Amino acid sequence: MAARTAAKGGRYLYAIVTAPGERTYDFAGIEGAPVYSIANGQVAAVVSDVVNDRIRPERRHLAAQQTVLKGLLSRADAMLPMAFGIIADGPKAIQKILSRNHAVFLQQLQRVAGMVEMGLRVSLDVPNIFEYVVNTHPELRTARDRFLGPYRNPSQEDQIELGRLFDRLLNEDREAYTEKVEEILSHYCREIKQNRCRNESEVMNLACLVPRNGQDRFEVGVFEAAKLFDNNFTFDYNGPWAPHNFVDLNLEL
Repeated sequence: MAARTAAKGGRYLYAIVTAPGERTYDFAGIEGAPVYSIANGQVAAVVSDVVNDRIRPERRHLAAQQTVLKGLLSRADAMLPMAFGIIADGPKAIQKILSRNHAVFLQQLQRVAGMVEMGLRVSLDVPNIFEYVVNTHPELRTARDRFLGPYRNPSQEDQIELGRLFDRLLNEDREAYTEKVEEILSHYCREIKQNRCRNESEVMNLACLVPRNGQDRFEVGVFEAAKLFDNNFTFDYNGPWAPHNFVDLNLEL
């Protein structure tokens, strides 16, 4: 997503929503500034005034943005959350953004209308990931014993080869586990997106587009999927969130 900084007196852009008309919201934005919308046609930008031409991604600013998005989640039927730090020069610049991207905004607003994002992370809860994969894959166990057995002094190439085999088997397991979970959750979600795992123990990191009134059913689906796994796995679901992972915009600014 492209971003543009502005001179003093800019407008910080939080989200795009459908436009029943311009309004002021009852929650504050960055630096405690009032949050309001600027409309153009059938869409509107949710903004607040900012003095600086750049906002640093400090915790208080990130928290303020999340407060706005959380507030919008309960007030707008559809919303497109923006990336952190987008600032337009002023109301005219906002109008240009809305005008130039009007058709794209409408299309994506229709895609997420009445929906929220739920997250699901599944991790291996074991003392040693390598040993767990060794114990579940004879192929890796044989290679480990060959390279790291008694009286062996493994070369760097041996260690690299063993590491590559471990990574391949772990990723194959991740794909298989994810396929099982997605097969079940597909009955409770409109869309599912796979995100990169944050660490070695994480098996999957899914973003799920779920109907607002279907969050309880999504929870049922998570528990149904969890029954396929033993106690070595932990399931952690979270939300609802604004549909960050289901917004694909390349703004014309």
